[in-house]
Amino acid sequence: MLETDRFFLREFEKTDWKAVHAYASREIVSKYQSWEPNTPQETQQYIDDVLQQQLRQPRTNFTFAVVWKETGKVIGAGELSAIDRTNQSGAIGYILHPNYWRQGIAAEVALLLLEFGFEENRLHRIWASCDPQNLGSQKILEKVGMIKEGLLRKNLRMKDGWRDSLLYSILGDEWQKR
Repeated sequence: MLETDRFFLREFEKTDWKAVHAYASREIVSKYQSWEPNTPQETQQYIDDVLQQQLRQPRTNFTFAVVWKETGKVIGAGELSAIDRTNQSGAIGYILHPNYWRQGIAAEVALLLLEFGFEENRLHRIWASCDPQNLGSQKILEKVGMIKEGLLRKNLRMKDGWRDSLLYSILGDEWQKR
């Protein structure tokens, strides 16, 4: 099991959609995302999509619920995705309910995802991207040892046009040395 003293990661379940909707329906959470705040139907469809990913073999996406140990509630999600087995690479991402921001939780989620990617999936390279205006996410990626590689120009279609993304990565040997 992927866990820290405060939370653990587990596969999503159908009944988790209401907890996901509690954060995915908020404007502040979708600010740097390509999607608007979710409707209940969109959140349910997201969970259905994640459940379908769990059935695919070989797995190329692992989307985990972040479960707060103290309450047993889902407070966010962490993902190792876009797994390319040939090139041994994948991407990480994370999202949390705003009540859990600025407590070091996202960095801990990212570290668990990196460990899962390198140790369990034997990846060589893990990358992440974020909006150049999202200073919080930049700090998290740097805190977990990822290196800023550069800027992807106008690579993501947003609600109001195209957005640049900062690209970060860490290699397996860098992970081992940290």
